[in-house]
Amino acid sequence: MVDMKAKPFYLTDEDCQWVEDTIAGMTIEEKIGQLFFNMGSSRDEDYLKMTVNKYHIGGIRYNPATSREVREQNRILQENSKIPLIIACNTENGGNGACVDGTMIGPQTKIGATKDVHYAYELGRLSNKEAASIGCNLSFAPVSDILYNWENPVIGLRTYGNDVDQVCAMTKAYMDGAHTNPGFCCAAKHFPGDGLDFRDQHVANSVNDMSCEEWDESFGKVYRNLIDNGLEAIMAGHIMQPAYTRFYNPGIKDEDIMPATLSPELITGLLRGKLGFNGMVLTDASHMVGLTCCMKRSEMLPRTIAAGVDMFLFFNEMDEDFGSMMAGYENGIISEERLSDALHRILALKAHMGLHKKARTEIVPPVEVMEQTIGAAEQKAVAKEISDQGITLVKYKDEEVLPMIPDRYKRIMIVYVGGLQAGGIGALMGKAMGGGKKTPAERLRDKLIDKGFDAFIYESPLEKMAKQAAAGGKADINLYFAGKTEIKEFVSGQDLIITLVDIAGGFQPVARPGFGMSKGGGEIPWYVFELPVVVVGCGQPFVLADIPQARTYINTYDSDDQTLDALVEKLMTGKDAFKGTDPVDAYCGLWDTHR
Repeated sequence: MVDMKAKPFYLTDEDCQWVEDTIAGMTIEEKIGQLFFNMGSSRDEDYLKMTVNKYHIGGIRYNPATSREVREQNRILQENSKIPLIIACNTENGGNGACVDGTMIGPQTKIGATKDVHYAYELGRLSNKEAASIGCNLSFAPVSDILYNWENPVIGLRTYGNDVDQVCAMTKAYMDGAHTNPGFCCAAKHFPGDGLDFRDQHVANSVNDMSCEEWDESFGKVYRNLIDNGLEAIMAGHIMQPAYTRFYNPGIKDEDIMPATLSPELITGLLRGKLGFNGMVLTDASHMVGLTCCMKRSEMLPRTIAAGVDMFLFFNEMDEDFGSMMAGYENGIISEERLSDALHRILALKAHMGLHKKARTEIVPPVEVMEQTIGAAEQKAVAKEISDQGITLVKYKDEEVLPMIPDRYKRIMIVYVGGLQAGGIGALMGKAMGGGKKTPAERLRDKLIDKGFDAFIYESPLEKMAKQAAAGGKADINLYFAGKTEIKEFVSGQDLIITLVDIAGGFQPVARPGFGMSKGGGEIPWYVFELPVVVVGCGQPFVLADIPQARTYINTYDSDDQTLDALVEKLMTGKDAFKGTDPVDAYCGLWDTHR
């Protein structure tokens, strides 16, 4: 039974009556519709009205758009929905997770590097201040995962670190900050915890293989802390936890162990039972293979609800999925009691948000609130502070390299290295033909030039070939295998090299550097003993695994302009200007990365 007067809902008698009256007045189609969280595929007004009038959806999350576009779609949805909607956003790192012109404040790992919970609080407060200004009311955050395995392809920069106490403190601080926005709620993810497996549940099974005791002292500690302090919702991940599954279901066969989204052992036993979570549970996205590989989709939809989950993300084909969920209710997979339980949690959350007390035309704030909030100076100031406090000098073997000033190193070569996908021919062709905004390397070059350096970007033979092809010329692959330049000639071309490694902070397959077809060219820093080299990771922080020879290595965690400004200032000031502390073991647990 749902206790709507208890944590995290704290409803009054009047609020509870609204929930009961609303459920009593719903058709079965409306009840089934409330179980769905839609991922909108169009902002057309007719489409938006159709989703609430035909499918009666309970919540929605949209793909990125401008603040004006998101606000307008939210207004149309709320004004036309019989029951107010939960409107979610992915404000993990800033308001840019709600709209494309929102403020990127800083990746969670960067905030972890500051060791200051104040910045996690400010991330939660300001990110969701922007989100709330355009009508969002639930953040799919904080990401509450602990990065134990640097090869994990999902978490990347989406963690406050590998220290349990720090993750506990910062996830709570984020939630507390989000709660300063009236009616705004959080859905922590990804229960039962990511950060161990080297596989990605988007494309394969994923397992949290801790023992029950290990889980209790790590992920369990994080979730219990959030639950005890008023967390309203939890996103169940497509992640198996065999130890606790077997604890609640002794003798279960290996083939019957399910990810949390399909596991009554994990949702009803562990989360609801042991942890005492009374709030709402929703699935992670339903197109991920960690879920779809378990059974037919038509069976999988109702079985998530039967397992104890309350809301399902997202439709594949609306008619088909709605029919599958309805059939699951009609054939008894979803019991009457379980449907009632889910509806009470969904509507109790909406009442907790205060949505039922507002006129439909007043749920989304006025345009003026959005205009005053999105991209405000307050957010930018905090982002600048986080860069100053978070940028981390991880490795410093060449004690004399810094400070980097024009009198010492006039000519700076920047070598720009992307992820595996970014290193392909297509990306190089696009770069050769021009177009698009400047790369981080180009922006860093411009900033160095402004400081008096003669900075330039290395052009590989492959890039030269791409330019030749783009210009209609013949690209000669033999260019790669021609005679090599003398070392002394290579060294004489510049005074210092910055290898800027820009890799997305999570999700396969871009988690490793892509050096292309280099055979002793300039992409791979083989020359660390020939001249000064500074390697900078401006995305995921595990570059040392692939460039262990780096003698000076820095993590900036992102490549925003204010971050690159702070990087240049610190390079020019010297070692003591770097204030960040490595929160994730950037050495990757490898002995040779320390050399």
